[in-house]
Amino acid sequence: MSRIDEATRDALLAAARGARAQAHAPYSRFAVGAAVLDEQGRIHAGCNVENAAYPQGWCAETSALAAMVGAGGRQVRAVAVCAESDQPVTPCGGCRQKLREFAADDCPVWAGNAAGLRAMHTLGELLPASFGPHHLPAPNPPTP
Repeated sequence: MSRIDEATRDALLAAARGARAQAHAPYSRFAVGAAVLDEQGRIHAGCNVENAAYPQGWCAETSALAAMVGAGGRQVRAVAVCAESDQPVTPCGGCRQKLREFAADDCPVWAGNAAGLRAMHTLGELLPASFGPHHLPAPNPPTP
């Protein structure tokens, strides 16, 4: 697992908790917050956003990734997900694949709630034998 210090982990969990408070979840009533740490040490947070056209909503991890990319980040070093549930909540299958676009197998994924850290995994544990960017040929540089 990548070495991320405890203070950074706690800051990621706090950002995910803060984003969770902003979730728009009127249909499921299941608010989720997520935060990602980019290669520059910046934290980007997001929440789930539901829509009356139910499949049109998006997950907290997707929101956090979009915030990261919008800010110029291209690599995820760590992830935190916060939700209130009897069991720790980890990213859904679709979000695991979205995270894989930007994160390595050893990327830590922390699951927490209002009380703090509940579980620790790596992305490789959550998405074993994954398909990722390294499977594709290198993109051609743009022509001037």
